[in-house]
Amino acid sequence: MSTVTEYKKKDFVSDQEVRWCPGCGDYAILAGVQQVFAGLGVAKEDFAVISGIGCSSRFPYYMNTYGFHTIHGRAPAVASGVKIANPELDVWVITGDGDALSIGGNHLIHAMRRNLNIKVLLFNNRIYGLTKGQYSPTTSPGLVTASSPYGSLDQPFNPIAVALGANASFVARTVDTQPKHLKEVLKAAHAHKGFAFIEILQNCVIFNDKVFDHIVDRSVRDDRQVDLRDGAPMVFGKELDKGVRFADNGIELCAADEASNWDAAEATSADAMRLCQGSETAEIPVPIGIFKAIERPVLEEEIHAQIAATTEKLGEGTLESLLNAGETWDID
Repeated sequence: MSTVTEYKKKDFVSDQEVRWCPGCGDYAILAGVQQVFAGLGVAKEDFAVISGIGCSSRFPYYMNTYGFHTIHGRAPAVASGVKIANPELDVWVITGDGDALSIGGNHLIHAMRRNLNIKVLLFNNRIYGLTKGQYSPTTSPGLVTASSPYGSLDQPFNPIAVALGANASFVARTVDTQPKHLKEVLKAAHAHKGFAFIEILQNCVIFNDKVFDHIVDRSVRDDRQVDLRDGAPMVFGKELDKGVRFADNGIELCAADEASNWDAAEATSADAMRLCQGSETAEIPVPIGIFKAIERPVLEEEIHAQIAATTEKLGEGTLESLLNAGETWDID
């Protein structure tokens, strides 16, 4: 690892012109990531920011770190290779709901189950923005888009449910317009040893404007969000006077002093799955914060330990011995 110096946000700002639409939620996320990176105590040259294809995937150009703009859906695969090749790097994946959950779905879920120590930020605006407004795997049914002119008929993915089902060891949700919460979640993800998945609710002002206003607008968010904090009661409301509790295999509202305590380390993640599936139009508030944070073996460590053990047993190999191993023949 490199010698760490003190950084400010500007140290992580690249010389590239940021080319997102005015008002795009990506600007706030970029600023939040740059601020968090500056305070992590990690040298700039030890970061690797990997992206796929989409509006969010321009991210590596705007970060003054190492990075790689890869191909559609394959960012988790490339990031896995980077982390295994050099486990000391701080590897972050930037992706969108289309890039990660459509063409990249298999890459994402297998990276989750393998539990490499990488961090994935999924910008979810429920639309394909870069390719001009087609419906995505998270688009709400009925939405009229360029590719669903009579309304989308698909049932959408819930990104949090996907991550829980694939056994990601850290699963969280935050919001582009809530910078304090965003930075808290990013710091927690970095501190976690293992695969961290963060869904960021993000607005596309051109093709799906105000898609999350019923959750994130300042006029309603105190009553429409419950922030999951490990070991703390699930309370919400401007005065934190309302609560959520588990009862009779379901979820119900209650007074704050009757709220269930949140357990992010629950082994089965059953409560997290139950809570994240709640309807956005029902009385139950939408959960943000950390759904899951557990410890389990980290893949790149196990790979390098296996290589070391095998080398100790069999000795250091050479290219010549590899080429001459097994059945060989000479060609005149």
